[in-house]
Amino acid sequence: MTTPEKDQIAARLDEVKDPCSVTAGNPMGLAEMGLIKSAEVSDDGDVSLVLRLTSPFCEMIGFLKSQAEEKVGALPGVRSVSVTTDSGFDWSPEDMSPEQQQRRRDRLAAVRDDVLRHRRLPISAV
Repeated sequence: MTTPEKDQIAARLDEVKDPCSVTAGNPMGLAEMGLIKSAEVSDDGDVSLVLRLTSPFCEMIGFLKSQAEEKVGALPGVRSVSVTTDSGFDWSPEDMSPEQQQRRRDRLAAVRDDVLRHRRLPISAV
């Protein structure tokens, strides 16, 4: 039996969009968000995932786990999928892919510029 490679698993996990990034208008998959702490595949096709949480108070744990199980479980050669999460204390924006870090910087700069532009308007224009 051929088991999936880690890059195939990461690609499937990128299909699961982090709900907070979606809400912020910058949808990111779990891999590009840096939320895959580890992914191990046994010779028998058992996949063990550890997801990194962005916060210990993340209310989306159930959603992330079920979506990860569904997406990875659909890969050829996968017999089972086990998903656990960490405590949510060690994620930082530096864990995101370089492309996503740049998108985040660009978005923050645009928001900053927008705020500064509105500050310069006379009160009568507001």
